[in-house]
Amino acid sequence: MFLVKFTPMSTLVQISVLPHEQEDEAMLLNLALDKSKILINDVREWRIRKRSIDARRAPVKMNLQIEIWLENDKRKGVHPFVPKAVSDAKKIAIIGMGPAGMYAALRAIEGGYNPVIFERGKDVRSRRRDLAMITKEQTVNPESNYCFGEGGAGTFSDGKLYTRSKKRGNVLKAMEWLVYFGADANILVDAHPHIGTNKLPKIISSMREAIIEAGGEVHFNSKLTDIKVDNSQIKSIQINNDSWLEFDDVVLATGHSARDIYYLLYAKKIKIEAKPFAIGVRIEHQQKLIDKIQYHGDDNNPYLPPASYSLVEQVDGMAVYSFCMCPGGVIAPCATEHGEVVTNGWSPSKRNNPYSNSGIVVSVEPKDLPNYTNDDPFVCLNFQKSVEKSCWDAAGRSQQIPAQRLIDFVEGRVSKDFPKTSYHPGIVSVDLNKVLPSLLSVRLQKAFVAFGEKMRGYYTNEAVIHAPESRTSSPVLIPRDINTLSHIDVKGLYPCGEGAGYAGGIMSAAIDGINCVDAILKKYGEMK
Repeated sequence: MFLVKFTPMSTLVQISVLPHEQEDEAMLLNLALDKSKILINDVREWRIRKRSIDARRAPVKMNLQIEIWLENDKRKGVHPFVPKAVSDAKKIAIIGMGPAGMYAALRAIEGGYNPVIFERGKDVRSRRRDLAMITKEQTVNPESNYCFGEGGAGTFSDGKLYTRSKKRGNVLKAMEWLVYFGADANILVDAHPHIGTNKLPKIISSMREAIIEAGGEVHFNSKLTDIKVDNSQIKSIQINNDSWLEFDDVVLATGHSARDIYYLLYAKKIKIEAKPFAIGVRIEHQQKLIDKIQYHGDDNNPYLPPASYSLVEQVDGMAVYSFCMCPGGVIAPCATEHGEVVTNGWSPSKRNNPYSNSGIVVSVEPKDLPNYTNDDPFVCLNFQKSVEKSCWDAAGRSQQIPAQRLIDFVEGRVSKDFPKTSYHPGIVSVDLNKVLPSLLSVRLQKAFVAFGEKMRGYYTNEAVIHAPESRTSSPVLIPRDINTLSHIDVKGLYPCGEGAGYAGGIMSAAIDGINCVDAILKKYGEMK
């Protein structure tokens, strides 16, 4: 069906046009009116509600969802952020200032509670110096890096906003808050919205300023080092091995790389579990090649953005798939401590770098690992750490990473040379089949051949594999009650976001932050 009516709200009409036609507003409206049989004199207002690219066949088209309001229709308003003065309100501790922590703080303010954020890393501006040190001097600050600091891992890793987590919460509300704090309103329209690493810091700073202005607190260089629990209730937290602070409610939003938190909970006999995750490599092609493949040769069309792709293949009982695909992007060094290497990808807002990169990862269940036992919460984490350490050893124990041309990897040859790469610390030629566990390498080999059949031209020796892509999600789950969202054993402790195992990206983490605070508000009778 092309016509959907939500009386008395609006009418939604699906149309398809060529890329250059999307700028012809008169034509778009006429197409929508023809399909809906609505007369132009009855139209009070209209807009493009959703936009996506249909590149399944030539010619490439734009699929547009047109929203039309008639004279008697009521237009639904946006979800503005509505702050309250909370200086003297009851305090909620929030550990971590990634998307989950920031949105938890904003929701707390909206609900009349005072968020107190403790972030182990630095503010977004100061983080840049530590990121530069990784690239220039190949030294990693374990408290300030691509994963730790204001904005979390998402700040300097692309800003992709696409999520499949429609049932987890109000995605539109979370997106509209981003626009409120400075994001381009196009993120509300695009099917796969993206902000860009160059624009995210300003938005994050605006969020922090709003939190402080309302009376909330933000403490940088403040690491959670201990907790006290009495009679199955959280009582207090310790920061930087020093001060103890009393809180009845603690939102634990520490991100997927805060391994010390898992060890802390385990030492305190607070239940954690091994969790499925994905691990593999990051592959880089020339963006022009991906454009040519995906756009069926129409790769110079100025109305088309740099092309992306999504690939998946079942190989020997495990899924191998593309992850965090970055058109016009860069591969970045994302280790969080000495003795490991980690890659991730990001794109600027214009996606105008000459490279295209994507994680290609294998989905791993705890039981898939050779040393699996039912009571070991660290089996996946230890596997993740061992891969990162092996890659660090193989590339010379610096922030350079092991690499191999794609066909060389599949055929087991060490690459003699490389095309230019976006990974600035540098790459070292190795046979990744001797570095990666066979559980991964064999499946990756088969998947790459299959991907080449799905995307003609993708399987080329001009593509370079960088290893590892290992921080796709947390390999540990912090279990929580399905109704109260507090830890199953500790009341008042709210495992939240990616680090707890309940999110897989910026938007799902943000939504989970909102949900956790909603659960706190409900506990105190502030929500029905």
